[in-house]
Amino acid sequence: MRINRVKLIFFSPTGSTRRIAEEIAKGVNVPVERVDLTRPEAKTRDFEEFGRDLTLISSPVYAGRIPVEVLNRLRRLKAHSTPAVTLVVYGNRAYEDSLIELTDLASELGFKPIAGAAFVAQHSFSTPEVPIAAGRPDVSDLTKAREFGTQIRDKLLASKNIDDISPVTVPGVRPYRDEFRKSRAPKPGAEPAAPNTKNELCTKCGNCVEACPNEAITIGTAVETNRQACMRCYACIKCCLTGARVMSHPFFAREARWLHDTFPERKEPETYL
Repeated sequence: MRINRVKLIFFSPTGSTRRIAEEIAKGVNVPVERVDLTRPEAKTRDFEEFGRDLTLISSPVYAGRIPVEVLNRLRRLKAHSTPAVTLVVYGNRAYEDSLIELTDLASELGFKPIAGAAFVAQHSFSTPEVPIAAGRPDVSDLTKAREFGTQIRDKLLASKNIDDISPVTVPGVRPYRDEFRKSRAPKPGAEPAAPNTKNELCTKCGNCVEACPNEAITIGTAVETNRQACMRCYACIKCCLTGARVMSHPFFAREARWLHDTFPERKEPETYL
């Protein structure tokens, strides 16, 4: 089956998910078209139906699942027997049922998943004092991503058409487990954890407003964060040039220490064809 182009669909607030997807595309070695679901306008954007081009659908993992906001944006897509690769990126704890959840949704939307993968990236809560998968994806990860892309290309080229290609089987259970997400959620009545701003360092440049996928940040006399809308994706902190955006809520320090101490071993990428 000839591959003319690969389309990258990604939600990537801090860039790690997109970076791994780009490396996989390098291994496929065809022209690339990108569909960025990260910006708020993706909530209401209308998309043309996807055709026969290979499509890579990628998402970060939050508490072992695909974030609800990502699912909502993906549900605006539609396809017809479009060969697809599903990719989830997690912070070295576990991806649990996220890959099968993303793969099931891709099938529901009209894609035909022919490969899947789970890769590791530095956790959003990682700090120099409490590193969690620090520096990842690293050279080894990116090399494996390109090799996976080459394997995907070879699988497609070995078949005459999409109907000849066997669908991928990925790990996970149905119904999807939600115990971990519930166990780490704030207690009823507690203030939701979200980054805040050190006003003495803030220049009101607006970078955090532009970076937020959920339009949770506004600037008036001070920078305000809608804690209910915050996804805790870390994008605003990563883009802040003065260090004014910080995660001072005790939730972040507690979770970071637990992740660092409980999951010290290096997890490697897992690929499925």
